[in-house]
Amino acid sequence: MDLQQFDARAKKLSAENKKFLTSLKKKDSRKLDEAFHQLHEAVFEEIDCLTCANCCKTTSPIFYETDIERAAKFLRVKPGDFVAKYLRIDEDKDYVLKSSPCPFLGHDNYCSIYESRPKACREYPHTDRKKMVQVMDLAYKNTSVCPAVLEMVERLKKINL
Repeated sequence: MDLQQFDARAKKLSAENKKFLTSLKKKDSRKLDEAFHQLHEAVFEEIDCLTCANCCKTTSPIFYETDIERAAKFLRVKPGDFVAKYLRIDEDKDYVLKSSPCPFLGHDNYCSIYESRPKACREYPHTDRKKMVQVMDLAYKNTSVCPAVLEMVERLKKINL
């Protein structure tokens, strides 16, 4: 995965994608879900996250209390120690990673806490959830992070919803 090419393409399409995804907020929610879910399956048949891991390299998931407890237990540390070592509170008052890339991302793009990863990582890139119409802003944001989401949006543009 050439992340420089992806980044340039995502920037080039950014304004167009923002307008397009904003327009989808007015569409039939069931049709939008169906289209996204089909594209999600198709695109992830073609794209292997382990060749990219851009999400882990550039963004932080939100860590909820249950995520902190699960990861801390997996690492055999106290939740407070986990927070002190790895997390900070962001402008939205959420726990996020102190640094990027993710400290749990290996050189092979595998996650060292995969079995205990946060809910946000488990659900990323959020393109197979119900009521996609409610997360169009997140989908737009993810077009600049995830090559799979950018590809889904480009294919979605060719579908008449």
